[in-house]
Amino acid sequence: MGHIDISDISYFLPDGRPLLAGATLRVADGAKVALVGPNGAGKTTLLRIVAGDLSPHGGTVGRSGGLGVMRQFVGRIDDERTVRDLLVDLAQPSIRDAARELAAAELDIMTVDDTPSQMRYAQALADWADARGYEAEAEWDKVTDEVLSIPFDQAQFREVRTLSGGEQKRLVLTALFRGPEEVLLLDEPDNYLDVPTKRWLEEKLAASPKTVLFISHDRELLARTATQVATVEPTAAGGTIWVHGGGFGTYAEARADRRSRLEELLRRWEEEHTKLKDLVNMLKNKSAFNDGLASRYQAAQTRLRKFEEAGPPQVLAHEQNVKVRLTGGRTAKRAVTCERLELTGLMEPFDLEVFFGERVAILGSNGSGKSHFMRLLARGGSDPDVEHRPVYESAVGAVGAVGTAGAPGDAAVVPPVAHTGRAVLGSRVRPGWFAQNHAHPEFEGRTLLEILHRGDGARDGMGREPASKALDRYELVGQAEQRFETLSGGQQARFQILLLELGGATLLLLDEPTDNLDLHSAEALEAGLLAFEGTVMAVTHDRWFARGFDRFVVFGSDGRVVETPEPVWDVERVKRQR
Repeated sequence: MGHIDISDISYFLPDGRPLLAGATLRVADGAKVALVGPNGAGKTTLLRIVAGDLSPHGGTVGRSGGLGVMRQFVGRIDDERTVRDLLVDLAQPSIRDAARELAAAELDIMTVDDTPSQMRYAQALADWADARGYEAEAEWDKVTDEVLSIPFDQAQFREVRTLSGGEQKRLVLTALFRGPEEVLLLDEPDNYLDVPTKRWLEEKLAASPKTVLFISHDRELLARTATQVATVEPTAAGGTIWVHGGGFGTYAEARADRRSRLEELLRRWEEEHTKLKDLVNMLKNKSAFNDGLASRYQAAQTRLRKFEEAGPPQVLAHEQNVKVRLTGGRTAKRAVTCERLELTGLMEPFDLEVFFGERVAILGSNGSGKSHFMRLLARGGSDPDVEHRPVYESAVGAVGAVGTAGAPGDAAVVPPVAHTGRAVLGSRVRPGWFAQNHAHPEFEGRTLLEILHRGDGARDGMGREPASKALDRYELVGQAEQRFETLSGGQQARFQILLLELGGATLLLLDEPTDNLDLHSAEALEAGLLAFEGTVMAVTHDRWFARGFDRFVVFGSDGRVVETPEPVWDVERVKRQR
């Protein structure tokens, strides 16, 4: 078994701002501790410090047992790494080193093939055997067979980017849970997972004897798995950690009680502080005319100085207050009409009518065509009119990108979707699209103020003061001069929702909107959707978020699209040719 001791960690951002200050946390043997807190508070940074990727500017990290790490980028790997490379990176250091030397020796013998390269290759094979590399390959064979339904020999040289985000996550998680490491660090392990896979993850976390520190925003997963909840609380001096010793079910009440108690202690401290200052001022004035009060004046000064040096009972963390003001507007009664719609190669023809004001959740496993369907609607349907132009459009044509608009009525900037049948939007329906892929090259190098200052699509440009006020409502005013690509995933998601708000959409098309949002931001989005005058369609695997919807359309693995009265999560995975 293993444990983690995080003691008095401090960390400063490159611009000198304190991110963490005195962060302390103990993760006991076998505990499953969830790390939560606002986007950008330093959760991922703390995990990187524990993993050894970053060095803290103060404090120490102690640990026993081997360490396995799933980093935040898993699910978005888009480089030339192979499945073998990914699994090697997760292995023990001795296996990692031996695998890299073996790969280098194999390349050497293929390009040179002289006596030294042959000797190097022979030695690399021997070292691979000594490091128990062949035993590791036998375990990897079980991993690829479970996740990809093919043996390791066939899967090892496949590029990871050919896998879906959910498959990348499942591959890494399966390898870590099967591995020998006693301590696991998991950075948002549930992102990109469909609900059956999330349930698999919940079962693995509950049954595993490993010690796990993980970051998650999925409230259902937190409620089912966390034995403790550690909150990173940002303050002006840097983030600290408060630990709730119970599960997530009692977390909200405990946090509210704690905040109320701290506010009461702070109020009493301020009252006592005011009394002491008044006493010192009174004695100062009186001692000027009465030498007998000089000693009392000196004693009161000493008492005030010691009181101020001790400081208030505890600095209250900033309480996040995101305000989503999605307004919308009246549209035709039928907002969306689909007639014999078939997305080529993904689903059978289906009919669907969505009426103004409805909240429709689109459910189903990964790869079933949900995002393609949303993209078709984001283009304005199969035959868009000028009024159906998206409130903002992609200048680069990548899924999920947001940028400058094309010519009026030109929906071609949104990637096309091969289909037959019809998908028609009603009059005055303006789609606003939030996509799960957060790659936005058109925003790179631009600050949030610059993006808001320049109008895109249906969104007018804004002056500095109204732009700052809008960012403040989304708890982003501190990042106003920060470049978009340097924001956390959750901060980027919040900014995209702000762009939807400013664009004036009447049909919200949300593809996994809560995946990167912190707990408070997800709740603020839910409140904003309740007040939205318009129609909402959302692809989601978030069981908590889905409770706020009144219709459920399920994209089945067999290609059929059906409507159900309640959410259906137990959907088979789509069968793909491997």
